[in-house]
Formats: sequence, C-alpha cells, structure tokens
Amino acid sequence: MAAARNILLGLLVAMLMLSAIAVIYSKYQQRQLFMEIQSREKELDDYEVEWGRLQLELTTLTEENRVEIEARSRLMLTLPAQDKIIYIKP
Repeated sequence: MAAARNILLGLLVAMLMLSAIAVIYSKYQQRQLFMEIQSREKELDDYEVEWGRLQLELTTLTEENRVEIEARSRLMLTLPAQDKIIYIKP
C-alpha cells in the first residue's frame, strides 16, 4: 500500500512539474508574441509617417505654379506672345 502511495505521489509531483513548465513556456511565448506585436506596430507607425511625408511631397511637387516655375527655370520655356497663340476648337 505504501509503495502504491509513493508511486501515486511521485506521479502527481511529476505532473505538477510538467504543468509548471507548460505555464512558464506559454508565458514565454506570450512575451515573445507581445514583443513581435510591438515591433510591427512601430513599423506601422514609421510607414504612416513616411506615407504622410510622401503625400506632402507629392502635393508640393504637383502644384500648378511649381510646374510653371520649373518649366521657366530648368527648360527655359517662356509664354509665347499673344498673337502667336493658336486656339483650336473641337
């Protein structure tokens, strides 16, 4: 009877240890996943900042007067005289 009791007690202790190890491992996995989530959220924030900067740059580059300024300065284009303009009606 004592031997069976000792075996049962040993088995319960082993199961308790396995359960404790499983809890520790699951907590470790949870922390790993949380760190991964934090990393991805920081990446997302960085991408959103870059997206906003690119949108602002696009708006700046496509302004009508900027196109005209670039045409005048880099391409040396000028407006033709009023009598040289030909209008085509559809």
